[in-house]
Amino acid sequence: MDTSFTAFNKPKVELHVHLDASIRPETVLHFARKKNLRFPWYNNRESLLSSAVCSQAGNLTEFLSKFDFYMPAVVGDREAVKRIAYEFVETKAKEGVVYVEVRYNPHLFANSKVDPLQFGQKEGDLTPDEVVQLINQGLKQGEKDFHIKVRSILCCLRHLPGWSSEIVELCKRYQGDTVVAIDLAGDEGLKSETSLGHLQAYEEAVRSGIHRTVHAGEAGPASVVREAVDLLKAERIGHGYHCVEDPNLYQRLLHLGVHFEMCPWSSYITGACDPDFTKHPLIKLKQDGANYSINSDGPLPMGASLQTDYNIAKTYMGFTEDDFMRMNINAAHSSFLHEEEKRQLLHTLYKAYGMN
Repeated sequence: MDTSFTAFNKPKVELHVHLDASIRPETVLHFARKKNLRFPWYNNRESLLSSAVCSQAGNLTEFLSKFDFYMPAVVGDREAVKRIAYEFVETKAKEGVVYVEVRYNPHLFANSKVDPLQFGQKEGDLTPDEVVQLINQGLKQGEKDFHIKVRSILCCLRHLPGWSSEIVELCKRYQGDTVVAIDLAGDEGLKSETSLGHLQAYEEAVRSGIHRTVHAGEAGPASVVREAVDLLKAERIGHGYHCVEDPNLYQRLLHLGVHFEMCPWSSYITGACDPDFTKHPLIKLKQDGANYSINSDGPLPMGASLQTDYNIAKTYMGFTEDDFMRMNINAAHSSFLHEEEKRQLLHTLYKAYGMN
């Protein structure tokens, strides 16, 4: 994919990007050396990228395997966790993003009070709660230094419903301290929308005023999107490509104004959609006046950036500058900011777009 041009130079809003998929290669190498990890992919930047970046499109299994190459270098390390968050904000500022919601599962970075431990870690003393504190510190320092607004979303994982009750409690504890929402990610084939752990967590989120988004209809069928909206009361849908295959559901979501967090390059890498971008569901959403945003999802393992997705939309999907402006305004409206902050964000966009 050609990334030599920039499709849209004005301020942007990004609502769907994973922190653990946005780590700088240099940061991975630094902490691999600190931990004295001796694997060939930690020899240099080129070796790391050849192992950690997907080599082919349409292979979800390969994409999911990439985290095993680089996450061991940073998990369980307080300095690494805070630095990753801070550097993420710097990267987004350089991409022209003025507001971003970044998501992650705190248990994946922790090595204490986690069962099962991930990425071959040994028991330590970094808990999921402290992970959230460290990431909040990094995000807030980044906000101050790079002059953009950042909020976070905590992810439940479909294959680990036992973690979800703690995730929603962390959302409640840090609500107003960067955390604005709960998410559910992972293998849609697990039918986990009906899993008691996830369902109870989302019911508690509704009671507690925690916003809700769900990965659905990415690799899974339209029925997963229906369950996300009807059972989990999702306000936004991560990806959602396959909902267009159920015309009745699609029309209902259009009528409700449900926001779709679209990630074109990601859908190509994971095989979620037809590899021909001229047939991508995003085109139909644009034509139908749907509520959606364009997002990068997982820059490191996908070997891309937010610019990649904007270039795809312009080159293959006919997006104009007006389309990009309208889409970013919709993203701001659908953000999980408090209403006053949302008005400020919209004012920033209107002014930058000459729409005052």
